[in-house]
Amino acid sequence: MVRLFPQAVTLAHKLLGEVVSAGDTAVDATAGNGHDTLYLARLVGEGGRVYAFDVQIPALEGTARRLEEAGLVDRVRLIHDGHEQMEQYVPPGVRAVMFNLGYLPGGDHRVITVPESTLPALEQSFRLLLPGGVITIVIYTGHPGGSEEASQIEQAMAALPQPEWDVVRIDFPNRRHRSPYLLFLQKL
Repeated sequence: MVRLFPQAVTLAHKLLGEVVSAGDTAVDATAGNGHDTLYLARLVGEGGRVYAFDVQIPALEGTARRLEEAGLVDRVRLIHDGHEQMEQYVPPGVRAVMFNLGYLPGGDHRVITVPESTLPALEQSFRLLLPGGVITIVIYTGHPGGSEEASQIEQAMAALPQPEWDVVRIDFPNRRHRSPYLLFLQKL
């Protein structure tokens, strides 16, 4: 049996795979352990570019190792800065932006994403994104501060004008331990 809905991150990857093509520009707003960065680097191909942000040096070092092992370092610019500084580094014309909120798995769980930086990063993503481009936001609520960040993001996304944006929420209500869920946005 093929499991259609294994987890929020896998769904985000599947949806991005329908939109991102060779030569595109993409952003990993939260590089973390580098899984999303690596996935985007494969999608954009040799002529594409990925910008990956993280405020933690260990996250960027782990992402760099993962990219090096895959031979894809040249497709990615690793940026040691908060995602709320996105417009300082990324030119307009982005096809996709990924957010994987919460904390770095295996890292310091006190260092978390917060609405004070995530909401400005999302606003910048809106301006950088091409028409037809997408934003995926995997939201974790099972840690201190997670529910508050989720609530503020949900309010902001619900307020986006319908003629300009499609916003979809994919949730797992029968899973234990406040399972992560996915917000998927497409700029129309």
